[in-house]
Amino acid sequence: MHKNKNLLSAALLGGLLSLASASALAKLDANEIARLGQDLTPTGAEKAGNASGTIPAWTGGLTTPPEGYDASKGYLDPFADEPPLFTVTKANMAQYADQLTSGHKAMLEKYPSYKMNIYPSHRTAALPAAEYEQIAKEAATVELAAGGNGMLHYEKTTVPFPTPKQGLEALYNHFVRYRAGGYTTYPTEIVVQSNGSFTPLRREQTGVMASAMGNPEPNRLFYFHDKVTSPESMAGNQTLVHEPIDQTKESRLAWTYNPGQRRVLRAPEVAYDSPSSTADGLRTQDQLDIYNGAPNKYDWKLLGKKELQVPYNTYKLADRTLKYQDIIRPNHLNQDLVRYEPHRVWVVEATLKPGERHIYAKRVFYIDEDSWNILVVELYDGRGELWRIQEAHSLQRYDVLVAIHISEVNYDLQARRYMTTGLANEEKNTKFGIKAELKDFSPAALRRSGR
Repeated sequence: MHKNKNLLSAALLGGLLSLASASALAKLDANEIARLGQDLTPTGAEKAGNASGTIPAWTGGLTTPPEGYDASKGYLDPFADEPPLFTVTKANMAQYADQLTSGHKAMLEKYPSYKMNIYPSHRTAALPAAEYEQIAKEAATVELAAGGNGMLHYEKTTVPFPTPKQGLEALYNHFVRYRAGGYTTYPTEIVVQSNGSFTPLRREQTGVMASAMGNPEPNRLFYFHDKVTSPESMAGNQTLVHEPIDQTKESRLAWTYNPGQRRVLRAPEVAYDSPSSTADGLRTQDQLDIYNGAPNKYDWKLLGKKELQVPYNTYKLADRTLKYQDIIRPNHLNQDLVRYEPHRVWVVEATLKPGERHIYAKRVFYIDEDSWNILVVELYDGRGELWRIQEAHSLQRYDVLVAIHISEVNYDLQARRYMTTGLANEEKNTKFGIKAELKDFSPAALRRSGR
């Protein structure tokens, strides 16, 4: 692949305004909005392919299931017959260095068994037409709140900043990306020891965007409920979250229910770098969904776009005939089940602000230009050393036009362990478009659910 030519110039980066004064840049003028659906896709990506032909033009995405699709059996792989174009290993990684993230290079260096099978690129991301209309409508009004810790004039768009001019705008596109209004999913969380041993922990999670509810409270972005269903020793533990839109007005509201105590308690620790109680130290609260919550601890820079090999269209990993033992391997997933493709991604760097505390001093995000999914993250410790790597394995859910990932993985290079969240090969199918009311996400409902 040719050298990356899309990185924003140093002059542009040097001229970025501070968050406090740059929020007005978020609003698109009439000329910018007119580009959506023309030379840009309706979500703001470049519609054209790249110069070398390795990334195709976007032609509408994947909007119909392949022949033989049966929802009860999971997603059919529309690209099942495609062989890899080539495979990147430690032996040949230098040949592809300009196509790889620093995190993937580190994985290739660390583990001789790690490899990246590279396939043809397919720009499958697509949303319903009504979403495209709403994106264009709100692009003229939505903007970042003071300091960037929230959004103003936000209604229900799933891409508030189609052409981001600063890092936080790209991040908020990830936060509110389309989920068909709401969903209930049954993800499995697996902590993998260095020898490959693991015990699955199963959950039931429901998330609903406030805009999809008939009676949301003011300043609410979404409501979220999580319940551990197994193993028996942890079953019944629950978490409830009310997420604000503008976090300068109020911080996240969270509650937990412990079946042993039979009590609902406020849980301010469900935020930032507090450790997840089930992750054995491998994930912080703000790493769920790759990144979530208030961004106020970091300074955010938009470094431009790159053409990189990233996880994409990973239908093999969603195959419901697979068992978790087929997927999990020591040190990393079974890489024969992971698909990588060349795509354009926005690169966003988050650096810990002076005086703030967090276990990650720097994070580098690679965000898909088409779906606004964060696909890869590099996490650095206080010494400036690469500590952990996150991967999101995405696919286009062609039956509901949702491009949410089906697995996220956290690799710890120092501990030589990892964990994966979201696998549902042995579980029930995710339900999209669910309906809910405010009373379903009240502390009282959490208490009743525990009983």
